[in-house]
Amino acid sequence: MVAAISACLWLTACSDNDSFGTSRSNILSFSVDTVSLDTVFSTVPSSTSSFWVYNRSGDGIRLKQVRLQKGNQTGFRVNVDGTYLDNNTGSQVSWIDVRKGDSIRVFVELTSRRNGAAEPQLVEDNLLFSLESGVEQAVCLRAHSWDALLCKDVVVSRDSVISAPQPLVIYGGLRVDSGATLTIQAPATIYFHSDAALDVYGRLLVEGEEGPAGNVVLRGDRTDRMFPYLPYDRVSGQWKGIHFHSSSTGNELRNLDLHSAMDGIVVDSAAFDSLTYRLAMENVTIHNCKGHGLAAYHSNFWMANCQITNTLGDCLAVYGGSALVLYCTLAQFYPFDANRGAALRFVNYVDDYDYPLYQMACINSLVTGYNDDVVMGDTKDSTAIFRYYFSNCVLRTPPITDSIQLKLFPNVLFETPKDSVQGTMHFVKVDASLQDYDFHLDSLSTARGRALPIEMLYPNQKDRDGNPRLPVPDVGCYQWVGNRQE
Repeated sequence: MVAAISACLWLTACSDNDSFGTSRSNILSFSVDTVSLDTVFSTVPSSTSSFWVYNRSGDGIRLKQVRLQKGNQTGFRVNVDGTYLDNNTGSQVSWIDVRKGDSIRVFVELTSRRNGAAEPQLVEDNLLFSLESGVEQAVCLRAHSWDALLCKDVVVSRDSVISAPQPLVIYGGLRVDSGATLTIQAPATIYFHSDAALDVYGRLLVEGEEGPAGNVVLRGDRTDRMFPYLPYDRVSGQWKGIHFHSSSTGNELRNLDLHSAMDGIVVDSAAFDSLTYRLAMENVTIHNCKGHGLAAYHSNFWMANCQITNTLGDCLAVYGGSALVLYCTLAQFYPFDANRGAALRFVNYVDDYDYPLYQMACINSLVTGYNDDVVMGDTKDSTAIFRYYFSNCVLRTPPITDSIQLKLFPNVLFETPKDSVQGTMHFVKVDASLQDYDFHLDSLSTARGRALPIEMLYPNQKDRDGNPRLPVPDVGCYQWVGNRQE
């Protein structure tokens, strides 16, 4: 008897779930009304987006047809509940059942055609759901398609210039041969695929223009989102960064925004020349790297008005050589690993090898971060030179108490956790949850008004954004110019 009742109930349940009606009041519900694929490069397949289709009505619903309104004209590719809308057969599928209380999933991709325009162009279509009842419902599919110059394994063997608003996408890598100079001028944005690096054996000149809008930009090629709130452009490790090899010298980077790389910039060891800079950086931002921001080995370099922030390794690592750091902001707020590196590291060795540190001078710079101590200087018990000097800086490190050593830190403010719990008080925005940062000075920052005018050493008296520093310069790469609107 029990078995018979159970069988009866089972049959009834199946009968209820398999009941389909044609009432126009029974309609579908969607998890989104618009599927936005952000900006994609023409002819390059987009990432896959998806959404859910729910039947929350009182009866089963049969889909007579699901189709793209514009057929195969836009480049959208759709899979409905495991069935691909074949663009060769009208971009449609027929007779899909959605039982009462059930759902199906839809996947959307796009490979757009070239549009011949300089700016991104809107690509839009509707995915139409035609119900057996005659009701038609729609979900909008949209993206912006941008014509890009797609290049693979690029080798620069003679002096060359990149200067164009059209995006350049690099696959495999971009190599500057020894004896050649590559000049990148504003306006230029170069997108690197995940396997790509900029390897420099010759010389690299980056010539951006003053102000944030004039930056040359080097970044990864993912223009979509990891999560709805998190663009891939804010995720570290999207490409391999710049590598200056031992044969490379005379490199100059000005008004550059480099972000979301593995190592931002690596300068290989080479024969030391105190009269020749291997690297000069002015108004450069290196942000959000999965390795070091800038790692320089036995090199002679200088940097001014530069921001190096949020790196899993050290923001700035100086392994011997000579370094001049002026008006820079080094802030270590990398959010993904508590074992993040220092904001500034300077040493006179690498493994078992001596790398003499001829001079590491840090002037008018802000060095801070989450940890209680983000300034790491270290020397081995050897005869290798180890010289350093800090002046008019704000340093998040325990105060120097030795009177002799303190002479190497004139007018330095030592920041302790008591002064700022995590060093975030200096900046307009440090939002780790959204990976959203603004390292301009906040009005409460103790870096305001602490810098020393250094016109003789550095004649340019403007900050990273081109704002004048005088009459009272601030420490770090940004001059406070009033409350900023978010």
